[in-house]
Amino acid sequence: MNSALQWVVGILIVVTCCSSAFYSFRSRRSGNRRDSGLYASRMNISIGLMLIFIAVIQMFMFTGSSVRVVVGSVFMLLGLFNLFAGMRNHSHFSRLPR
Repeated sequence: MNSALQWVVGILIVVTCCSSAFYSFRSRRSGNRRDSGLYASRMNISIGLMLIFIAVIQMFMFTGSSVRVVVGSVFMLLGLFNLFAGMRNHSHFSRLPR
């Protein structure tokens, strides 16, 4: 069970890493300000989810040492910040006219 959960979370980390790279390239290549902002906010959401998944692996999958818990907590806080900032920016840029 634990091994299967590690594989699932590992696959989710790879998927969110690839989607954040994809949205980063789309954001930089887009000429439209609205589309660029939407892609950048989706990139922030992907990075936030990736950091949260890394924190889950760090904090819950292995034996707990104090350094591992601190690193997992920092990743969790950074991930939550990126997730909420991306969601806020996505709502802002989606309201802009085309």
